Amino acid sequence: MPGESVAARKRRAARIVRGLARAYPDADCALNFRSSFELLMATILSAQCTDAKVNDVTAVLFERYPTAEALADASPSELEAIVRPTGFYRQKAKSLLASSRDIVEKFGGEVPGTMENLTTLRGVARKTANVVLGNCFGVPGLAVDTHMKRVHQRLRLTAHDEPDKIEMELMDLVPRTQWTAHTHRVIHHGRVCCVARRPRCEACPVRDDCPWPDRASAAKPVARRHRARR
Repeated sequence: MPGESVAARKRRAARIVRGLARAYPDADCALNFRSSFELLMATILSAQCTDAKVNDVTAVLFERYPTAEALADASPSELEAIVRPTGFYRQKAKSLLASSRDIVEKFGGEVPGTMENLTTLRGVARKTANVVLGNCFGVPGLAVDTHMKRVHQRLRLTAHDEPDKIEMELMDLVPRTQWTAHTHRVIHHGRVCCVARRPRCEACPVRDDCPWPDRASAAKPVARRHRARR
């Protein structure tokens, strides 16, 4: 908020974290997976694609290629055909192939459990690594996607656009033990309430701590104009 001190900002952030926890206690990863390998591949495919569509595609993908070893030997053309519905399918297929081969050749077929090693894989930046670490290895992480960016910008908890900078800023505002759960809650909040267009500010569980300038007008019903009858 304008003129907000660092201490006041941290107190407001703490209230927001608690408010979202109360509102969405069961928020969880929306991608279907049975292993760290499946979640890694699914998260790579989720770029610029809905989780629902990714889940449809991975149901087919993992039946055909259930392990890193199997996917590493996949035909590029066959893989492209499977992942095509997720968009940017040529680049995504290359990333799946290259990362699977590295998992086999460099990590003995097992997905590595550290940020340093995960981000050496093609198609894996900090966001994807945090998803895998938080959901499969119990390592807290803030996975900054489009929902995390939009919601925290509206809450004035970050002014950055770059995901890595947003992540670093939120690290000082959200308790480390809550990083993974907070990510799930914010993403869910961004899907059901703080949507990109016409956010449901009137139903927002953290409305009192949100300084977004349009929230009040967005919550007001639009007045209808009636033409005078002749």
